[in-house]
Amino acid sequence: MSRSLFSGLAAGIGLLLSGCGHALPSIPGFEAAAWRADPYACRNQRAALLPPLLAARAQLYEARADDVNALLGPPDEEELQAQTEKIYCYYLVAGPQCGPRHPRSSAPRLRLHFGPLGTVTEVQADPILAADSQ
Repeated sequence: MSRSLFSGLAAGIGLLLSGCGHALPSIPGFEAAAWRADPYACRNQRAALLPPLLAARAQLYEARADDVNALLGPPDEEELQAQTEKIYCYYLVAGPQCGPRHPRSSAPRLRLHFGPLGTVTEVQADPILAADSQ
């Protein structure tokens, strides 16, 4: 295969893959900067920021991981599933994960599931009990 044919083929595949998913628009009422400034929910601000994000849940579907990272920051935890699927986890309330080395916690989390194409396929949020948000 000639070099120019190979580079053209590689560029075409790159364009095809980059066309999967969509960029995230701004979400009305959601304070992305405040969410990103509260890693592991140790400042206990994320629970209050969650309602507008969940109200716009439909906009999250088919978003790419890079766009989710731009909106929410890097995940507090990332779980790798079979094949190329993964789950981003964001804690919603302060808990044991705020300790040294951020141990895994059973505190409520927002989970974004990514399918094999690298786009969001499912959005889940654990219930936040009144005692958790104090």
